[in-house]
Amino acid sequence: MLSQRPEICSHVESDRFETIGDGDTLVLNMGPQHPSTHGVLRIVLKLDGEYIVEARPVIGYLHRMHEKMAEIRTWVQYIPNMGRVDYLNPLGWNWAYVGAVERLAGIEVPERAEFIRVITGELNRISSHLVWFGAYILDLGAFTPIMYAFEDRERILDLLQPISGSRLTYSFFRPGGVAADVTDSFLKDTLAFVKYMRDRLPMYRDLVTNNIIFRKRCEGVGVLSLEMCRSYGATGPVLRGSNLAYDVRRAEPYSVYDRFDYQIPVDENGDAMGRYRVRMAEMAESLRIIEQAVNRMPEGEHIVKKAPKPQWKAPKGEVYFAVEGARGKIGVYLISTGDKYPYRVKLRSPGFSNLSLFGELAKGHLLQDAVSILGSLDLVIPEIDR
Repeated sequence: MLSQRPEICSHVESDRFETIGDGDTLVLNMGPQHPSTHGVLRIVLKLDGEYIVEARPVIGYLHRMHEKMAEIRTWVQYIPNMGRVDYLNPLGWNWAYVGAVERLAGIEVPERAEFIRVITGELNRISSHLVWFGAYILDLGAFTPIMYAFEDRERILDLLQPISGSRLTYSFFRPGGVAADVTDSFLKDTLAFVKYMRDRLPMYRDLVTNNIIFRKRCEGVGVLSLEMCRSYGATGPVLRGSNLAYDVRRAEPYSVYDRFDYQIPVDENGDAMGRYRVRMAEMAESLRIIEQAVNRMPEGEHIVKKAPKPQWKAPKGEVYFAVEGARGKIGVYLISTGDKYPYRVKLRSPGFSNLSLFGELAKGHLLQDAVSILGSLDLVIPEIDR
């Protein structure tokens, strides 16, 4: 005898729906299957008509246990993980990790290697900002700018690929230097790119920055006070867009950045447009740094002669090292027990702090403004949900 099919009871509570007390509000899931959250972030929005009453970010769709994996990888073997924490700014994470290892072991990096790190790191910063620029404008409804942005980004990838062996998830930095030296042709091509990119930035300004539709979507939207930035630990262009010139390259000097002449762009408005302007200005400043570094490139070794090998054992101790990444302050905290494996690696991602303030920042805005605010924070979810 066939078993009787159980009846579906309409009164049974389900965890698919969220019960709310106010019948005039609506709970809406923005993502993870949403173009502007790029398939990896969910925002639970509570709406009163078209206005946002509450916004709650939900992460967990990309968790890969990067910090835990450090405990079963040697100090050198862990470097590729850093290229996968933030796929748009992997060299920033490379630098933070190897810098922490160097500080732990007391390794002195050759001068030439420091210059190579500055050049490649700033190229990677521009590349990251170009992806943000194109994707942000695309999220707001304009398709053409992303084509120009990716065309220019392609030139940077063509520069970095021959020396790093990769186009996306770089593992180019090593404790004690970099994996390979740069050639004269690389330096020549880099200077040619600097000239080319300087001529392109005015085009971006004419095409997007001065566009009245774009300005209406960004000006006065998502105004972020300096107090809120401090409360949530916001850094990078998000903080500088609220008129505080904090940059790790100046505030906590590392490498050879103190030898170069460049400005820290800020904007006093604190809105989505202000954060946009800061990143656009940062690309111009990165070009200045790259040009100076190429012209002053010293001779010498690209890595110390006795650089740590895969089975190298680090001395006992605890260290913290931070760099200025494309999205803000990247920090790495290491604990060593004198073994060939790290005892603990703690990663400080700028995106986590920047995402955390979104809920408070979005309150009172129209639903359409959520996309503009979210994009202005330049979130790369893998570094948040690592």
